Amino acid sequence: MIRKCRPIWLLWFASGLVPALCADADQKERLSREFQAAVAQYDSGHFSSAATQLEKLVRQLPESFEVHELLGMVYSAQSEDAKAVAHLEKAVNLNPSSAAARTNLATNLVRLKRFGPAEVQFKKAIELEPQSYDANHNLGEFYVSSGRVPAAVPYLEQAQRINPASYDNGYDLSLACIETGRLADAKRLIADLLARKDTAELHDLLADVEERGGNFVAAEHEYETAARMEPSESNLFDWGSELLLHRTLDPAVEVFERASQQYPNSARLAIGLGMALYSRGNYDDAVKALLKATNINPSDPRGYYFLSKAYNSSPGQADEVTEHFRRFAELQPQDGRALYYYAMSLWKGRRAQDASFDGGQIESLLKKSIEHEPSLAEAHLQLGNLYSDQTNYTDAIPEYLRALEFNSGLVDAHYRLGQAYVHTGHKDLAQHELEIYQRLRAEHLAELDKQRAEIRQFVYSEKKDDSGSKQ
Repeated sequence: MIRKCRPIWLLWFASGLVPALCADADQKERLSREFQAAVAQYDSGHFSSAATQLEKLVRQLPESFEVHELLGMVYSAQSEDAKAVAHLEKAVNLNPSSAAARTNLATNLVRLKRFGPAEVQFKKAIELEPQSYDANHNLGEFYVSSGRVPAAVPYLEQAQRINPASYDNGYDLSLACIETGRLADAKRLIADLLARKDTAELHDLLADVEERGGNFVAAEHEYETAARMEPSESNLFDWGSELLLHRTLDPAVEVFERASQQYPNSARLAIGLGMALYSRGNYDDAVKALLKATNINPSDPRGYYFLSKAYNSSPGQADEVTEHFRRFAELQPQDGRALYYYAMSLWKGRRAQDASFDGGQIESLLKKSIEHEPSLAEAHLQLGNLYSDQTNYTDAIPEYLRALEFNSGLVDAHYRLGQAYVHTGHKDLAQHELEIYQRLRAEHLAELDKQRAEIRQFVYSEKKDDSGSKQ
């Protein structure tokens, strides 16, 4: 976290060393008392009262560095950043050698999303005070928050050299080392921090290092340690996910079940439980868990994606599943996948009940799905399958070809295209597609490997999102 700097002149007032605000002694004493009162209001968190006092003072002392600086900080504390920046800029102009003033201005500029000028001010602060922990830490944090992690590392390292006992900087430097692939450095830093302060978040971070280094047993141990020390939603998710990723399924289900009971409004825990149950072959229970996940966060597409997978193996809850996909399609009418899921749930539910159903609604939904997401290969494949089931092979073939245009490794599309060519008398083309099908089927990733890849993508995306909230 970027740290605001407390200007040294605030300490002057605390020790009675009042800077000269004006020439007249009586006026100086009065203004000094008023300023000290504003400082006291600021220190006690009474920002509105401090602002009122300082707004009067700034009219009487328009060239006072101290008044502009404190008024800018007061406005900033009230989240009135646009008002704050004018006074903080004025303070820097009045005293360009103040690293603290430049840091406070830079922090305010970041909040206004004026990142270029903020970077300039952070760098100026380091030029003025190269051995300042705050100056180095703040510029490092600025680069981390703007996604330039490699640029952050030298400044975070310098801050750590200046203050080796700093927990916050050490934690952030460890994160930066992980992101830049310096796992050994991250592990060493975390070990040093753990020796000073044994916390759950450090064990969780060490687990990330072990996971990235391929030390899965050590990673699971650290995730478990973190979750037992502090059973937060995030720590329990990390522990359960590690067990799930490496197919320790019974413990994964147990962790996710207990975590979901403790945090019933966590969509990602419900998804994790659904994936763990699905991986273990408990398809009906997996569908129930994933239905709950979509109820918790109806607009999150990931819950529906995994629900579509589980539903393929457990059609027994057709009406409820279809209703959830209908809701998703209504919430996201421009989302091709939402329309695709709804179409497939309707089709699967109706086929399970009546093989002679009218596919007009399914066809319409698939066409709308393709309209909104033309490159969705699965939608083209299923539209082709719908036409094939109606023996309309002339229309089916172009859809199979489009599906393969967007995903040439779609094994089922080669098979169905070959079958369509057989029915239309194109035996050479049919033989070609069926040969590709046989080759791809032999080369294709096992379903288990594909499932692992999908789980890993979900888990890593959640951890990436979660890492920002921990900083």
